[in-house]
Amino acid sequence: MIAKAKSISHGINALNYITGVSANKKHPEKIYHIYDNFLPPGIDPLGIWNSVRLDSLSRPRMKNNLIRIEISPASEHTRNYTPDDWKQLWQDFVTEFDRQEMKDKTGRLLSPRTNLAGSKSTVWLHLESDSGTPHLHAVVSRLDENGNINDDRNIHLRAQRAAERIARKRGWQTAANIHDINRQSVSRDCLDVLSQMREWSLEDYFARLESKGYDVKVRTDEKGIIRGYILKKGNARFKASELGKGRNLMASKLEGTWNKLRPNQEWQTKADSRESDIRPDYTSYRPDTRRVEFEHESNSYTRFIPEKVMQVFDDEFDSREMDNWADLINEACYHFAVAMGYMAFLNTPTYVSGGGGASNNDLPKKRDDLEEEIARARRCAATARSKIGIIRKRGFRR
Repeated sequence: MIAKAKSISHGINALNYITGVSANKKHPEKIYHIYDNFLPPGIDPLGIWNSVRLDSLSRPRMKNNLIRIEISPASEHTRNYTPDDWKQLWQDFVTEFDRQEMKDKTGRLLSPRTNLAGSKSTVWLHLESDSGTPHLHAVVSRLDENGNINDDRNIHLRAQRAAERIARKRGWQTAANIHDINRQSVSRDCLDVLSQMREWSLEDYFARLESKGYDVKVRTDEKGIIRGYILKKGNARFKASELGKGRNLMASKLEGTWNKLRPNQEWQTKADSRESDIRPDYTSYRPDTRRVEFEHESNSYTRFIPEKVMQVFDDEFDSREMDNWADLINEACYHFAVAMGYMAFLNTPTYVSGGGGASNNDLPKKRDDLEEEIARARRCAATARSKIGIIRKRGFRR
C-alpha cells in the first residue's frame, strides 16, 4: 500500500477534482463518496472550501490551509471492499498518521502529533476508468476543531509510515516489500544475462536486457565512458547500485562479476545451497517478515526479520511509553541478527556464543521453531534494554 500527503493552498481545485466536479480530466474515473468528518451532509465542494477558509481567518499567516492525501492499496487486497470497509481503512490510516511524533536523532521534537481525526475532512473513492484500480482521495483541514494547526513538516513521511503500519497489521505487502521483491527479480535477470554471455561485451549485456523488456538508461561522463545505468520496466526503475549483492552489477564491476560467474557458476550454486541450509536468510523478503532498517557503528542496514520477532520488540519497547523506543528496537534487531548466528550485513556467517541451539553448538538449527525464535528475541530485547536503558515519556501511565 502506498500513501501520499501534501499541504496545499489550491483547495477548491483539489476538492473539485476528488469529488468529480472538475471537467478537466482526460480520462474520467468512477467516483464514490465515502465519508465526511465535521461537515454537514450534502455539502458541495465550494461549501467545504468556504468553511475551511472561514476557519483559517483566525490563522492569517497559514498559507496552506488544506492537506491532500491519496491512499493506494493493491487491488487484490480490496477487491470485495464495501463503502464501510473503505471508511474503516481511512480511519485506520488517520489513527496511524496522528499517533506519530517526528524527532531527530537526539530525541528533540521536530513535529508534534497531528489531529486529522478531529479536523474537517471529506473522503472519496476513485476507480481508474480502464483498469478499475481503486484509490482513496481525501482533503483535510489544517486546523482541527479546537483551532490547533496540523503540522505539515515531513508530512510525506507520516503518510508513508502510516501506510506501512496498516499494511503490516493487515498482512499486506508494503510498497518497500514489493520493490525489494522486484529488485531481486531484476537482479536475477541481470545475472542470467551475464552467465549466458560467452564473451564480455557491455553493449551485448545491455542489448540482452532490452530483449527481456527492460528500458536501459545509460549515464556517461564527459569522455563518453559509461559510469552508471538504470533499468526501467513499467513504472518501476532500478539503479545499478541497488542490484545484485555488494553492488556487483554496477557498470564498473560488471566485467569482474561476469568473470566470476563463468568458471565458478556450478560451485557457487552448490555453496549457496549449503549456506541456506545452515541459517535463515534475512537479506531477502519472505512471507511473514518485516522490512527493518537499523544502524550499527554508523552503518545502515536493511533486513527482513520475522514478523513475530518484531512484534516482541514492539511489545517490549512501546512507543507510547518510551522516548527512546526506536533506539532500543534498533539495538535489539542488531543483536538478533548476531544471535541467529548470522551477521546479516556481512557476506560470510559470524557465529557467536550463546546465540541459540544446543549449549555445545553455536550453529543455529536448520529450522528454528517459533518458540525458540521468540525466546531468542526476548533475550535480545533484554540485552538492548541493559545496554541503552529506558527513557520513559513524562506523565504516561498505563
